[in-house]
Amino acid sequence: MADEIRKNLYRIVVPLPNSPLKDLNSYVIKGENRNLIIDTGFNRSVCYEAMLKGLAELEMDLNKTDFMLTHMHADHTGLVTRLASETSRIFFSRIDARVFDDDQSWQSLVDFAQINGFPADELQKALASHPGFKYSPKQKPVFTLLDDGDVIECGGYRLQCIATPGHTQGHICLYEKDRKIFVSGDHILFDITPHIESWAYTTNSLADYMASLDKVYHLPVDLVLPGHRGFLGNLKSRIDELKIHHRERADEVMDVLGSETLHAYDIAAGMTWDIDCETWEDFPIAQKWFATGEAIAHLRYLEGEGRISRNAKQEIVTFRAVLN
Repeated sequence: MADEIRKNLYRIVVPLPNSPLKDLNSYVIKGENRNLIIDTGFNRSVCYEAMLKGLAELEMDLNKTDFMLTHMHADHTGLVTRLASETSRIFFSRIDARVFDDDQSWQSLVDFAQINGFPADELQKALASHPGFKYSPKQKPVFTLLDDGDVIECGGYRLQCIATPGHTQGHICLYEKDRKIFVSGDHILFDITPHIESWAYTTNSLADYMASLDKVYHLPVDLVLPGHRGFLGNLKSRIDELKIHHRERADEVMDVLGSETLHAYDIAAGMTWDIDCETWEDFPIAQKWFATGEAIAHLRYLEGEGRISRNAKQEIVTFRAVLN
Protein backbone atom coordinates (compact mmCIF):
# COMPACT_ATOMS: atom_id res chain seq x y z
CA MET A 1 0.00 0.00 0.00
CA ALA A 2 1.27 3.48 -0.93
CA ASP A 3 0.52 6.52 1.26
CA GLU A 4 0.66 10.04 -0.18
CA ILE A 5 2.76 12.35 2.00
CA ARG A 6 3.11 15.41 -0.22
CA LYS A 7 2.52 16.12 -3.90
CA ASN A 8 4.44 13.47 -5.91
CA LEU A 9 5.89 12.03 -2.65
CA TYR A 10 4.71 8.68 -1.30
CA ARG A 11 5.60 6.03 1.27
CA ILE A 12 5.46 2.27 0.78
CA VAL A 13 5.63 0.32 4.05
CA VAL A 14 7.71 -2.82 3.46
CA PRO A 15 7.37 -5.59 6.08
CA LEU A 16 10.55 -6.96 7.67
CA PRO A 17 9.46 -10.32 9.15
CA ASN A 18 11.24 -11.55 12.29
CA SER A 19 13.04 -8.22 12.65
CA PRO A 20 12.62 -5.96 15.71
CA LEU A 21 12.39 -3.08 13.19
CA LYS A 22 9.03 -4.52 11.96
CA ASP A 23 9.04 -2.68 8.63
CA LEU A 24 10.86 -0.23 6.37
CA ASN A 25 9.64 3.09 4.99
CA SER A 26 10.45 3.21 1.28
CA TYR A 27 9.88 6.69 -0.11
CA VAL A 28 8.87 7.24 -3.72
CA ILE A 29 8.98 10.44 -5.74
CA LYS A 30 7.05 10.48 -9.02
CA GLY A 31 8.46 12.71 -11.72
CA GLU A 32 7.43 13.52 -15.28
CA ASN A 33 10.40 11.79 -16.88
CA ARG A 34 12.11 9.89 -14.04
CA ASN A 35 11.02 8.55 -10.66
CA LEU A 36 13.06 8.01 -7.51
CA ILE A 37 12.82 5.25 -4.89
CA ILE A 38 14.61 5.85 -1.58
CA ASP A 39 15.49 2.53 0.14
CA THR A 40 14.05 -0.87 -0.78
CA GLY A 41 13.71 -3.53 1.95
CA PHE A 42 15.38 -6.92 2.40
CA ASN A 43 16.12 -9.19 -0.55
CA ARG A 44 13.16 -11.39 0.42
CA SER A 45 10.04 -12.36 -1.50
CA VAL A 46 7.70 -10.77 1.07
CA CYS A 47 9.52 -7.44 0.70
CA TYR A 48 9.64 -7.73 -3.08
CA GLU A 49 5.91 -8.41 -3.30
CA ALA A 50 5.09 -5.45 -1.01
CA MET A 51 7.24 -3.13 -3.13
CA LEU A 52 5.70 -4.35 -6.40
CA LYS A 53 2.19 -3.93 -5.01
CA GLY A 54 2.88 -0.37 -3.85
CA LEU A 55 4.59 0.57 -7.11
CA ALA A 56 1.68 -0.87 -9.10
CA GLU A 57 -0.74 1.32 -7.11
CA LEU A 58 1.35 4.33 -8.09
CA GLU A 59 1.53 3.13 -11.72
CA MET A 60 5.31 3.35 -11.57
CA ASP A 61 7.41 2.39 -14.56
CA LEU A 62 10.62 0.81 -13.24
CA ASN A 63 12.25 1.48 -16.61
CA LYS A 64 12.02 5.17 -15.74
CA THR A 65 13.04 4.87 -12.09
CA ASP A 66 16.25 5.64 -10.21
CA PHE A 67 17.17 4.62 -6.66
CA MET A 68 18.81 6.30 -3.68
CA LEU A 69 20.06 4.14 -0.79
CA THR A 70 20.62 5.99 2.47
CA HIS A 71 23.13 3.44 3.76
CA MET A 72 24.51 -0.06 3.30
CA HIS A 73 22.27 -2.16 5.58
CA ALA A 74 20.33 -4.93 3.87
CA ASP A 75 16.90 -3.66 4.95
CA HIS A 76 17.65 -0.54 2.87
CA THR A 77 19.64 -2.02 -0.04
CA GLY A 78 18.57 -5.66 -0.38
CA LEU A 79 16.08 -5.41 -3.24
CA VAL A 80 17.77 -2.77 -5.36
CA THR A 81 19.22 -5.06 -8.03
CA ARG A 82 15.89 -6.91 -8.38
CA LEU A 83 13.95 -3.67 -8.86
CA ALA A 84 16.43 -1.65 -10.92
CA SER A 85 16.27 -1.69 -14.71
CA GLU A 86 19.21 -1.37 -17.11
CA THR A 87 18.59 2.38 -17.28
CA SER A 88 18.32 2.92 -13.52
CA ARG A 89 20.89 4.95 -11.64
CA ILE A 90 21.55 3.74 -8.10
CA PHE A 91 22.74 6.64 -5.96
CA PHE A 92 24.83 5.54 -2.99
CA SER A 93 27.45 6.78 -0.56
CA ARG A 94 31.03 6.55 -1.79
CA ILE A 95 32.03 5.40 1.72
CA ASP A 96 29.39 2.69 2.22
CA ALA A 97 29.95 1.45 -1.34
CA ARG A 98 33.24 -0.06 -0.16
CA VAL A 99 31.26 -2.75 1.65
CA PHE A 100 30.26 -4.15 -1.74
CA ASP A 101 33.86 -4.40 -2.97
CA ASP A 102 34.89 -7.90 -4.00
CA ASP A 103 37.74 -8.05 -1.49
CA GLN A 104 35.46 -7.30 1.47
CA SER A 105 34.38 -10.28 3.55
CA TRP A 106 32.64 -10.96 6.83
CA GLN A 107 35.72 -12.66 8.27
CA SER A 108 37.17 -9.44 9.73
CA LEU A 109 33.90 -8.87 11.64
CA VAL A 110 33.92 -12.44 12.90
CA ASP A 111 37.54 -12.11 14.06
CA PHE A 112 36.77 -8.81 15.77
CA ALA A 113 33.76 -10.28 17.56
CA GLN A 114 35.92 -13.15 18.80
CA ILE A 115 38.60 -10.92 20.33
CA ASN A 116 35.77 -9.05 22.09
CA GLY A 117 34.61 -12.17 23.89
CA PHE A 118 31.94 -13.49 21.53
CA PRO A 119 31.99 -17.29 22.03
CA ALA A 120 33.95 -18.90 19.19
CA ASP A 121 31.49 -21.79 18.88
CA GLU A 122 28.62 -19.35 18.27
CA LEU A 123 30.31 -17.12 15.70
CA GLN A 124 29.36 -19.02 12.53
CA LYS A 125 25.82 -19.41 13.80
CA ALA A 126 25.69 -15.65 14.46
CA LEU A 127 26.93 -14.94 10.95
CA ALA A 128 24.44 -17.33 9.35
CA SER A 129 21.55 -15.62 11.16
CA HIS A 130 22.70 -12.06 10.39
CA PRO A 131 20.17 -10.30 8.10
CA GLY A 132 22.97 -8.51 6.27
CA PHE A 133 24.50 -11.86 5.38
CA LYS A 134 21.17 -13.42 4.36
CA TYR A 135 19.23 -10.62 2.68
CA SER A 136 21.72 -8.36 0.87
CA PRO A 137 21.70 -7.98 -2.94
CA LYS A 138 22.96 -11.18 -4.54
CA GLN A 139 24.89 -9.23 -7.17
CA LYS A 140 26.96 -6.10 -6.76
CA PRO A 141 24.97 -3.02 -7.82
CA VAL A 142 26.48 -0.49 -10.21
CA PHE A 143 26.47 2.71 -8.16
CA THR A 144 26.38 6.40 -8.97
CA LEU A 145 28.52 7.52 -6.03
CA LEU A 146 27.45 10.34 -3.73
CA ASP A 147 29.38 12.74 -1.53
CA ASP A 148 28.36 15.30 1.07
CA GLY A 149 26.62 18.23 -0.64
CA ASP A 150 25.62 16.44 -3.86
CA VAL A 151 22.08 17.09 -5.11
CA ILE A 152 19.48 14.71 -6.57
CA GLU A 153 16.54 16.29 -8.43
CA CYS A 154 13.26 14.52 -9.15
CA GLY A 155 9.57 15.42 -9.40
CA GLY A 156 10.13 19.03 -8.39
CA TYR A 157 12.17 18.00 -5.35
CA ARG A 158 15.77 19.09 -4.91
CA LEU A 159 17.39 16.74 -2.41
CA GLN A 160 20.73 17.74 -0.92
CA CYS A 161 22.89 14.91 0.39
CA ILE A 162 24.11 15.38 3.96
CA ALA A 163 26.79 12.97 5.16
CA THR A 164 25.79 11.75 8.63
CA PRO A 165 28.28 9.08 9.77
CA GLY A 166 27.40 7.09 12.87
CA HIS A 167 24.77 4.44 12.13
CA THR A 168 27.11 3.53 9.28
CA GLN A 169 30.25 5.40 8.24
CA GLY A 170 28.71 6.40 4.92
CA HIS A 171 25.14 7.15 6.02
CA ILE A 172 23.49 9.92 3.97
CA CYS A 173 20.37 11.96 4.77
CA LEU A 174 18.47 14.03 2.20
CA TYR A 175 17.35 17.61 2.79
CA GLU A 176 14.77 19.48 0.71
CA LYS A 177 15.42 23.07 1.70
CA ASP A 178 12.41 24.77 0.08
CA ARG A 179 9.89 22.27 1.44
CA LYS A 180 11.76 21.81 4.75
CA ILE A 181 11.66 18.01 4.41
CA PHE A 182 14.40 15.84 5.93
CA VAL A 183 14.71 12.20 4.82
CA SER A 184 16.62 10.80 7.78
CA GLY A 185 17.21 7.13 6.91
CA ASP A 186 18.31 5.48 10.17
CA HIS A 187 20.05 8.61 11.46
CA ILE A 188 16.96 9.81 13.30
CA LEU A 189 14.06 7.53 14.23
CA PHE A 190 11.17 8.49 16.49
CA ASP A 191 9.61 5.28 17.87
CA ILE A 192 12.89 3.40 18.33
CA THR A 193 16.51 4.39 18.84
CA PRO A 194 18.93 4.05 15.90
CA HIS A 195 21.40 1.23 16.43
CA ILE A 196 24.99 2.44 16.80
CA GLU A 197 27.62 -0.28 16.68
CA SER A 198 31.38 -0.55 16.21
CA TRP A 199 33.24 -3.44 14.61
CA ALA A 200 36.67 -1.79 14.50
CA TYR A 201 38.57 0.23 17.10
CA THR A 202 39.67 2.65 14.39
CA THR A 203 36.09 3.93 14.23
CA ASN A 204 34.43 5.83 17.08
CA SER A 205 30.89 5.37 15.73
CA LEU A 206 29.09 6.94 18.67
CA ALA A 207 31.28 10.07 18.66
CA ASP A 208 30.65 10.32 14.90
CA TYR A 209 26.93 9.89 15.49
CA MET A 210 26.77 12.61 18.15
CA ALA A 211 28.63 14.99 15.82
CA SER A 212 26.23 14.12 12.98
CA LEU A 213 23.26 14.89 15.22
CA ASP A 214 24.79 18.32 15.91
CA LYS A 215 25.38 18.80 12.17
CA VAL A 216 21.66 18.66 11.32
CA TYR A 217 20.27 20.12 14.56
CA HIS A 218 19.70 23.65 13.26
CA LEU A 219 18.26 22.75 9.85
CA PRO A 220 14.86 24.36 9.27
CA VAL A 221 12.70 21.21 9.08
CA ASP A 222 8.91 20.80 9.14
CA LEU A 223 8.77 17.10 8.25
CA VAL A 224 11.20 14.28 9.08
CA LEU A 225 10.85 11.07 7.05
CA PRO A 226 12.64 8.25 8.91
CA GLY A 227 13.59 4.80 7.65
CA HIS A 228 11.34 2.98 10.13
CA ARG A 229 8.05 3.43 11.97
CA GLY A 230 6.21 6.73 12.39
CA PHE A 231 7.30 10.25 11.48
CA LEU A 232 5.21 12.48 13.70
CA GLY A 233 8.00 14.18 15.60
CA ASN A 234 10.15 17.25 15.94
CA LEU A 235 13.74 17.15 14.71
CA LYS A 236 15.39 19.19 17.47
CA SER A 237 13.56 17.62 20.39
CA ARG A 238 14.24 14.11 19.06
CA ILE A 239 17.95 14.89 18.68
CA ASP A 240 18.00 16.12 22.29
CA GLU A 241 16.38 12.83 23.39
CA LEU A 242 18.82 10.70 21.39
CA LYS A 243 21.86 12.46 22.84
CA ILE A 244 20.55 11.99 26.38
CA HIS A 245 19.81 8.32 25.63
CA HIS A 246 23.38 7.59 24.53
CA ARG A 247 24.91 9.46 27.44
CA GLU A 248 22.75 7.38 29.78
CA ARG A 249 23.78 4.19 27.95
CA ALA A 250 27.44 5.16 28.35
CA ASP A 251 26.86 5.70 32.06
CA GLU A 252 25.18 2.28 32.23
CA VAL A 253 28.28 0.71 30.69
CA MET A 254 30.34 2.37 33.42
CA ASP A 255 27.98 0.90 36.05
CA VAL A 256 28.29 -2.59 34.51
CA LEU A 257 32.08 -2.28 34.53
CA GLY A 258 32.27 -1.01 38.08
CA SER A 259 35.72 -1.92 39.41
CA GLU A 260 35.98 -5.07 37.26
CA THR A 261 37.94 -5.83 34.10
CA LEU A 262 35.54 -7.18 31.47
CA HIS A 263 35.30 -7.88 27.75
CA ALA A 264 32.59 -6.43 25.51
CA TYR A 265 30.44 -9.57 25.27
CA ASP A 266 30.13 -9.77 29.07
CA ILE A 267 29.43 -6.04 29.29
CA ALA A 268 26.63 -6.40 26.70
CA ALA A 269 25.20 -9.25 28.79
CA GLY A 270 25.03 -6.93 31.79
CA MET A 271 23.28 -4.06 29.97
CA THR A 272 19.52 -3.60 29.72
CA TRP A 273 17.88 -4.32 26.37
CA ASP A 274 14.37 -3.75 25.06
CA ILE A 275 13.77 -7.36 24.08
CA ASP A 276 11.25 -9.92 25.28
CA CYS A 277 13.73 -12.32 26.87
CA GLU A 278 14.15 -13.29 30.51
CA THR A 279 17.94 -13.69 30.42
CA TRP A 280 20.93 -12.98 28.14
CA GLU A 281 21.08 -16.72 27.36
CA ASP A 282 17.57 -16.48 25.87
CA PHE A 283 18.57 -13.77 23.36
CA PRO A 284 18.49 -14.86 19.71
CA ILE A 285 22.05 -15.15 18.47
CA ALA A 286 21.62 -12.25 16.01
CA GLN A 287 20.48 -9.98 18.85
CA LYS A 288 23.53 -10.96 20.91
CA TRP A 289 25.64 -9.89 17.93
CA PHE A 290 23.92 -6.49 17.67
CA ALA A 291 24.07 -5.98 21.44
CA THR A 292 27.81 -6.71 21.50
CA GLY A 293 28.41 -4.29 18.63
CA GLU A 294 26.47 -1.59 20.45
CA ALA A 295 28.40 -2.24 23.67
CA ILE A 296 31.69 -1.85 21.74
CA ALA A 297 30.48 1.47 20.30
CA HIS A 298 29.83 2.81 23.78
CA LEU A 299 33.10 1.42 25.11
CA ARG A 300 35.01 3.09 22.27
CA TYR A 301 33.18 6.35 23.02
CA LEU A 302 34.07 6.13 26.72
CA GLU A 303 37.66 5.34 25.83
CA GLY A 304 37.74 8.47 23.65
CA GLU A 305 36.52 10.46 26.64
CA GLY A 306 39.26 9.00 28.83
CA ARG A 307 36.79 7.31 31.19
CA ILE A 308 37.94 3.75 30.48
CA SER A 309 41.08 2.01 29.24
CA ARG A 310 41.41 -0.86 26.77
CA ASN A 311 43.87 -3.72 27.12
CA ALA A 312 44.49 -5.24 23.67
CA LYS A 313 47.73 -7.05 24.62
CA GLN A 314 45.95 -10.36 25.15
CA GLU A 315 43.80 -12.82 23.21
CA ILE A 316 40.54 -11.30 24.42
CA VAL A 317 40.40 -7.49 24.65
CA THR A 318 39.26 -6.16 28.03
CA PHE A 319 38.19 -2.82 29.46
CA ARG A 320 38.34 -1.22 32.87
CA ALA A 321 37.34 2.12 34.35
CA VAL A 322 40.00 4.81 34.69
CA LEU A 323 40.21 5.79 38.34
CA ASN A 324 40.39 9.54 38.93
